Amino acid sequence: MSRVCELTGKKAMVGNNVSHAMNKTKRKFDVNLIKKRFYLPEEDKWVTLKVSTAALKTINRIGIAAALKEARTKGFLK
Repeated sequence: MSRVCELTGKKAMVGNNVSHAMNKTKRKFDVNLIKKRFYLPEEDKWVTLKVSTAALKTINRIGIAAALKEARTKGFLK
């Protein structure tokens, strides 16, 4: 499974390592992902998601049900 947030669709970015002498080599910026279980009271079940820390803050702010609904409308979650 790739390192992609299931709620926001965030994935790795590509950039440069820049040395003191300004030499540039390619590098990868990975997403800060956490595997977390959430309880859905509407469906009375637990769901395990791989989410970024930014998505975790969004879930804390708007709730898991609203975050899942938003992810489905954007096409990140089936």
